[in-house]
Amino acid sequence: MKIMQKFLNRSRFLPMLLLLAVALSACGSAADNAATNAADNAAANAANNAVAENGGAGNQQADTDPQSQVELTISAAASLKDSLEEITAAYEKEHENVKLTMNFGASGTLQKQIEQGAPADLFLSAGQKQMTALIDGNFVTADSKIDLLRNRLVLIVPSDAATVPESMDALKDAGFAQIAVGEPEVVPAGTYTKESLENEQLWDVLQPKMVLAKDVTQVLTYVESGNADAGFVYESDAKLSDKVKTALVVDEASHSPIIYPAGIVAATKHSDETAEFLQYLQTAEARDVFVNHGFTVTE
Repeated sequence: MKIMQKFLNRSRFLPMLLLLAVALSACGSAADNAATNAADNAAANAANNAVAENGGAGNQQADTDPQSQVELTISAAASLKDSLEEITAAYEKEHENVKLTMNFGASGTLQKQIEQGAPADLFLSAGQKQMTALIDGNFVTADSKIDLLRNRLVLIVPSDAATVPESMDALKDAGFAQIAVGEPEVVPAGTYTKESLENEQLWDVLQPKMVLAKDVTQVLTYVESGNADAGFVYESDAKLSDKVKTALVVDEASHSPIIYPAGIVAATKHSDETAEFLQYLQTAEARDVFVNHGFTVTE
């Protein structure tokens, strides 16, 4: 009897539960319908607005996106910095779809970067040795290589120096305690300096005085700041600064010819744009810039 009584008590609630379930289902359906209708209305309004804004041309295709900009990385010898920055500004003004990113450094350092896979499209070296190594290793395309510029090696001293050496032999004097030289293994200017000093039987004698630099820009800085009493840089570098003066031009017969070759990196993904920029470097406009910065153009 007790079990039957409990069953009867519970069954009183069944109709109420059924009614509640029906009510909730109706509310849910109404909410879903309202949300669906709102979304449909919003989509229709957006479409109508788009047609209105386009003057009724909502079914026409969108305008073609503007041509994406191509970025070229130019790995160039440090001594080319000022001239190439000037050329970059002019070139980008004429070629709005091209952005030139310059990577300046010692030619030997740039060579190693390219060999190790660093991004580069064009290589401008201050020496043939580095370019030849990259061509031999298939990192630069051989048929793209050109000899772009020439330069001269000079001995500089601070502009306020009391003593100006009239020959390289004078560097043995006590007044020249520190002589700045580019690291011969990676800096072409240092290589030319070593060749010339060896030709004069001075390399071993002057080595204890030498302050080795990572590139010619650092050599120039050492002499400008007075941290070196003299230094060997390119003629184009010496013309950039009023804090140094040229003591003498090194005999060109005492070292290898100073030639700046340029070549397209084999791994470039923008060979056409790179070739176009390399061609631009050979125009009269670009050559005038190089000459104004102390370089000699090759014929």
